[in-house]
Amino acid sequence: MTITKILVANRGEIARRVFATCRNLGIGTVAVYTDPDAASPHVAEADARVRLEGNNGYLDSAQIIAAAQAAGADAVHPGYGFLSENPDFAAAVIDAGLTWIGPPVNAVQAMGSKIEAKKMMAAAGVPVLTELDPSTVTADQLPVLVKASAGGGGRGMRVVRELSALPGEVAAAQREAQSAFGDPTVFCERYLAAGHHVEVQVLADQHGTVWAVGERECSIQRRHQKVIEEAPSPLVERTPGMREKLFDAARLAAEAIGYAGAGTVEFMADEQGDFFFLEMNPRLQVEHPVTEETTGLDLVELQILVADGVRLDARPPAARGSAIEARLYAEDPAKGWQPQAGAVHRFDVPGRVRVDTGIEDGSVVSIFYDPMLAKVISYAPTRRQAATVLADALARTRIHGLRTNRDLLVNVLRHPAFLDGATDTAFFDTHGLDTLAAPLAGTDAVTLSAIAAALADAAHNRSTARVFGAAPSGWRNLTSGYQTRMYRNAAGDDVPVRYRFTRTGVELPDDEGVSLVSAVPDRVVLTINGVDRAFEVARYGDEVFVDSPLGPVALTALPRFSDPDDAVAHGSLLAPMPGSVVRVGAAAGDTVTAGQPLIWLEAMKMEHTIAAPEDGVLAELNVAAGQQVEVGAVLARVETPEGEQP
Repeated sequence: MTITKILVANRGEIARRVFATCRNLGIGTVAVYTDPDAASPHVAEADARVRLEGNNGYLDSAQIIAAAQAAGADAVHPGYGFLSENPDFAAAVIDAGLTWIGPPVNAVQAMGSKIEAKKMMAAAGVPVLTELDPSTVTADQLPVLVKASAGGGGRGMRVVRELSALPGEVAAAQREAQSAFGDPTVFCERYLAAGHHVEVQVLADQHGTVWAVGERECSIQRRHQKVIEEAPSPLVERTPGMREKLFDAARLAAEAIGYAGAGTVEFMADEQGDFFFLEMNPRLQVEHPVTEETTGLDLVELQILVADGVRLDARPPAARGSAIEARLYAEDPAKGWQPQAGAVHRFDVPGRVRVDTGIEDGSVVSIFYDPMLAKVISYAPTRRQAATVLADALARTRIHGLRTNRDLLVNVLRHPAFLDGATDTAFFDTHGLDTLAAPLAGTDAVTLSAIAAALADAAHNRSTARVFGAAPSGWRNLTSGYQTRMYRNAAGDDVPVRYRFTRTGVELPDDEGVSLVSAVPDRVVLTINGVDRAFEVARYGDEVFVDSPLGPVALTALPRFSDPDDAVAHGSLLAPMPGSVVRVGAAAGDTVTAGQPLIWLEAMKMEHTIAAPEDGVLAELNVAAGQQVEVGAVLARVETPEGEQP
């Protein structure tokens, strides 16, 4: 092998994934990082690391190539996202005398523009959806999907159902595309509201061999970004002859552009198995682990070997079993998929599952990059078993700190329709996001978790007390009143806990049928109606996380007395996340209506709209375009007309 040291022009999970294969092959590694990523695990794991100037340094090809040369790398792996589909970057790497671990520049060029790629595929005989110019779309062609030509991952994508909304959505898609990929070009195509997103993993060497390794179904999506992926596809499994047609079309697409390396040909299919070319991604996909799990291949290793000139066997290994991947995001599905930023106190996934992640205990998730925390992958002989194993592992995962989509993932994996293979792109709309995003822990579980938190906190206080540490919390010689601890749950509801230690145990006057078995600062065992249940308790300042088989519960411990200065005036618009103000849609003093967009905030390369909570007047406006804001900041305040009740 001539490749001895690889620089990964990427960050987080994919950088760690490539480093893992490099270690297996005895290849040295180089990481690049920006200031927000300075303490990231991928930086610490590399043999050498080079700092990039600016938060957008991962998009600066000159800096990355200079880093490779300075660190003595002889090859560059682009990962996915950022510059992975940029032909100019691929050419610059080769011109610098480095090995490009990716397809030929002309193939990246051909597929780098989705507009031109669709034309090439149509000419090659691959079925496609007609590309539409946003400026010529008519009402008869609605609904349409606005798409970024240069990238993927759901960025720069908008569904438009009304012609009057098209200009604004195109402009928003262009801004997202420019921010994420450095290219604002967008186009439109007919929108299929309910279909199946099916893709084929291809791998080709430099000697003419092209593999169709296997297909994946990625139809469970939010904001046109995949959430759950699996191999094989349930649709393909139940449709006779579809797999052969898909594989033929994928190989035809790869051969049409002289492809080499790993790539994915993506199709949109209907329930009858008819499919249309969407795009070809000339890189590794986020969801590549499900193909690895069902074939036994290491796709990163094969990328490196192909770049080094190795020949592939005539045919790929046969797939077996079933694998499912769930993307764990720092976001709140119940609040419009709001991304979350901040510290991850604890991250631990139990069970026999694969975890590809860019975080660890103590990691900080910044506002500058994608909110994906990890990919959790299960493998089993059957699809149903793979789903139940993955759901169980996620339900038992300890995630302390940020809100995530974990509960949504578990609810989807356990849903009867998912288990039956009814997984089209309208899954969330069909089954209701409110239902699917519901907390795993019900009301009773929250109450019991709060009791456990209060008793664990009491045990903690006694264990750290300098005087009478052996005495129960609140103990008196004579009967005294109950102690009260107040918590706030994730929904914003107050959860009070009243208790009193006595000679015979703990009294819980509001919770008959619950008694204490044991309590230490990090673990409480309660008997509930004759059944013993254990609760693991972790606290980080005022944040309290309780994990049990009843479901994970996040609580905030409230002070005994509130500070009047902490009160927020009615009608205030608070920043739901840290981010940058893109634009402002009204001025102080303007009359506004409920639901009217007022502020556009960018975080994690996505735009988020903050609307007026009610009809009234914009009495305060505290931000301007370009301003950085912290989570919870008061951006503006809408005042209702005098005399009206909010």
